[in-house]
Amino acid sequence: MNITTLKKRFIAADTPLYNMYMQLNQFLVELNKKKIPDSIVNQINKEVEELNNITDSDGLQKLVKQKQSILVRLLEKELKMVPINYYRNLWIALGMTAFGIPLGVAFGASLGNFALFALGVPVGLAIGLGVGMQLDKKALKEGRQLAVEMKY
Repeated sequence: MNITTLKKRFIAADTPLYNMYMQLNQFLVELNKKKIPDSIVNQINKEVEELNNITDSDGLQKLVKQKQSILVRLLEKELKMVPINYYRNLWIALGMTAFGIPLGVAFGASLGNFALFALGVPVGLAIGLGVGMQLDKKALKEGRQLAVEMKY
């Protein structure tokens, strides 16, 4: 069973919507190269058909972004399949919030100067970057990484 691709639309080139639309289409093309269970293919096709059936271009950018997020999360959850730098991007945010802020508070409280609170954020960023890059390498090594990066 094949994954449906996005229907051709007239979208001005080099606009955020065009870039996002082409990125999602490339994502779907890459998925067609992988062996994916029919139940997941049906879910993906349902989301793509909803997008293809939209006739009004108002709000299309928001809908493309929403469908893209739904599809990436579905693949990560069900098949552990991710785009390039997925874990890096996820763990940078997690590192800053889960590690950086608490470390900053600890630095500030222990040294009695809450201006040192800002030191924790780059430390958390570095931790998150390291963890995310390791998970991305592992996904690539195991063949779970798609040859597309979600930039938009």
